[in-house]
Amino acid sequence: MIMKLAAAAAIVALPVSAMAEVTGPTISGTRLDISAQGTVQRVPDVAIISAGVITTATTAKSAMVSNATAMTRVLAALRGAGIAERDIATAQIGLSPQYRYVDNQPPVVIGYQANNSVTVRFRDIAKSGAILDALVAAGANQINGPSLTIDKPEAAQDEARAEAMKTARTRAELYARAAGMTVKRIIAISETSSVSGPPPMPYVRAQMADSAAKSEIVPGEQDVGITVNVTFELG
Repeated sequence: MIMKLAAAAAIVALPVSAMAEVTGPTISGTRLDISAQGTVQRVPDVAIISAGVITTATTAKSAMVSNATAMTRVLAALRGAGIAERDIATAQIGLSPQYRYVDNQPPVVIGYQANNSVTVRFRDIAKSGAILDALVAAGANQINGPSLTIDKPEAAQDEARAEAMKTARTRAELYARAAGMTVKRIIAISETSSVSGPPPMPYVRAQMADSAAKSEIVPGEQDVGITVNVTFELG
């Protein structure tokens, strides 16, 4: 019985030993945790909008048929403007009854409303305003957006990382000097990323060469930020 208990104790001790091996480096000096942010600015190069058609009719079938016909023209306008198929995606298709309400009486169905919308990605923001006008001319009566994004933010994020790490190191050396110590090494690094800045709304600008005003999306700039959390050892 004693031998069996000893064997069991040895088995239980193994995971404890394994856990000790993955707890990370031992800090013999003073631990310093620094949080620093690096931020760079970039002009968004992709605009995303939602565009669609809302139609009403006395019957559900006629509402859907009318909506499908109008939406076909909208999709044709998008393709005719050079928007690739990969940048057009159905966002919503819906059908709902419309009611008339009278006091002290049950609601009465007076018709149906159909809606169909797509999400459109513009990879050339300079052309997006003209495409919006073309959508309206084709029958779109529901447009929302834009959401402005950076298609490939990796290079900007790397630049922000370098700035954040430089700031973290500078702060660590400042604390070390103030404490009469030196920075010995980095123990751990972690990060979080963000892209901030409210997207500007589309506005209408009068064109000198045209009699009618045209829509225009102005991209502005967005902040691409990286926050690093760095643990230093001071000695």
